Amino acid sequence: MRREGNAASPATPVAPATAAPARARSDWATLARLFPYLWQYKWRVLAALAFMVGAKGANVGVPLLLKQLVDRMSPPGVQAVLLVPVALLLGYGLLRLSTSVFTELRELVFAKATEGASRSISLQVFRHLHALSLRFHLERQTGGVTRDIERGTRGVQSLVSYSLYSIIPTLIEVALVLSILAAKFDAWFAVITGVALVVYIIFTVTVTEWRTQFRRKMNELDSSAHSRAIDSLLNYETVKYFNNEDFEAQRYDERLERYRRAAVKSQTTLSFLNGGQQCIIAVGLVAMLWRATQGVVDGRMTLGDLVMVNAFMIQLYIPLGFLGVIYREIKQSLTDLDKMFTLMEQEREIADAPGARPLLVPPEGVAVRFESVRFAYHAARPILHDVSFEIPAGCTVAVVGPSGSGKSTLARLLFRFYDVDAGCIRLAGQDIRALTQSSLRQAIGIVPQDTVLFNDSIGYNIGYGRPGATQAEIEAAARAASIHGFISALPQGYDTPVGERGLKLSGGEKQRVAIARTLLKNPPVLIFDEATSALDSANERAIQAELQHAAAGKTALVIAHRLSTIADAHEILVMEAGRIVERGTHAALIAAQGRYAQMWALQQSGE
Repeated sequence: MRREGNAASPATPVAPATAAPARARSDWATLARLFPYLWQYKWRVLAALAFMVGAKGANVGVPLLLKQLVDRMSPPGVQAVLLVPVALLLGYGLLRLSTSVFTELRELVFAKATEGASRSISLQVFRHLHALSLRFHLERQTGGVTRDIERGTRGVQSLVSYSLYSIIPTLIEVALVLSILAAKFDAWFAVITGVALVVYIIFTVTVTEWRTQFRRKMNELDSSAHSRAIDSLLNYETVKYFNNEDFEAQRYDERLERYRRAAVKSQTTLSFLNGGQQCIIAVGLVAMLWRATQGVVDGRMTLGDLVMVNAFMIQLYIPLGFLGVIYREIKQSLTDLDKMFTLMEQEREIADAPGARPLLVPPEGVAVRFESVRFAYHAARPILHDVSFEIPAGCTVAVVGPSGSGKSTLARLLFRFYDVDAGCIRLAGQDIRALTQSSLRQAIGIVPQDTVLFNDSIGYNIGYGRPGATQAEIEAAARAASIHGFISALPQGYDTPVGERGLKLSGGEKQRVAIARTLLKNPPVLIFDEATSALDSANERAIQAELQHAAAGKTALVIAHRLSTIADAHEILVMEAGRIVERGTHAALIAAQGRYAQMWALQQSGE
């Protein structure tokens, strides 16, 4: 029994809050989106079509030649000259060989077009995902998105394979066979064949459309189970911390059980479809052979004609026997492609403005200015209220305050992960919304509070700050971050793998790698978002000196919790509930005996 593949489309990823609802796209619209990628290889497409027609022409010629062979070898033809059957046998063999040769040439010529289109689409989706806003990536499901890309890429290959290698050749062969039967015999042969084909196709399409609901349900449950497993594995440590392995297994098993029931339902409807197809094929084949046998008995047809009709029917119904599978796979491939194209059409919340220009970095450095900035992640919950401050070129400004006061939001807005709701942010006097995002982010370096590393070597993660940096430059950055000694003591040195998200390193080691990475980038603007929060006091003091050295001559925004680390800042901003409530130097704020002085007293007493 033919079974469906285990391909299942993932659930559609969650769209950004600002995105419009996804509109339904027809299969023809999806094909229209795919066509330009294939048409880049138009000469290969045309050559493949030519080879396909040649293969089907040779395939249809086989039963015709087989008829001649049978008739020649039947009395009284058996008395004919021996050269005629020998020539027919050679011709029969050549036609069989030609069918295979043309088929292989078609696949060889078109392979580059198929793989090239898959590569182009995958790369475009990958680039587009990196261009989408931080909001989208905070709301997406990693398992679902990666599955969309994986299946969409595979869908290109499947769609081309099934349509070009199965559907179109079968249609060509059907047209040729019907023409030959109508021309050589009475019209009833063509009528019986045509009616059987029409009934078969209508039955296949109707039942397949009906059972699509079960298939779609199975796909959604498969994606749900996959996403649950990915999420649980990504949070492996949390699962262990709370001893919830059995709880996670139970949740995963619940999804697997729902998927199993949907899969059984899908298989039941598939068996019904397969059985109905075979009944239609059997009835059509029996009717054709009965008509041909009657013709031989009446003397209107030869034995060779009977053999030819039987060969035609076998050649025709073998590919038709897989029409249901092919139709389902084409529909599935179109669905997978549509999901990937939907990702490509996901609206970019943050995009370069028309005519955006690169950031011009003055010789004296880059000044940063927030002008009456207001911002909210959601309209009902404002984060920043009329925030204004300036970081002169080459100076350091620190921001302190309780959690949730909006400190880290300043860094996200400066990187333009989000656009401000009101006011503006300027770098070197230039509104960042009028700059290209690439040049803006190239000018800013950040050491985040939560450092996530690539699953690669320590050297790779440090070198990520400036791809193409030499080993000597990577080691110099590591020395500046006080981690070179630790790396050198490892058996594999800079080639030591850090594991998934850097989990093989401690929090302090990851933070020092992040510091080294930013120092290697060497941008004119630096952001330290709790850059030493994971370090002990001794290492914090050692690295603090390096950070101050690295920030010398650069514009720096320091987001800090420990006030002792920012006492030397040119200006300190105290934020509460999205507003700047105090500002000044460390000494001035202490003398003012306000909120900063209270925070300082609390930390000093705690230490």
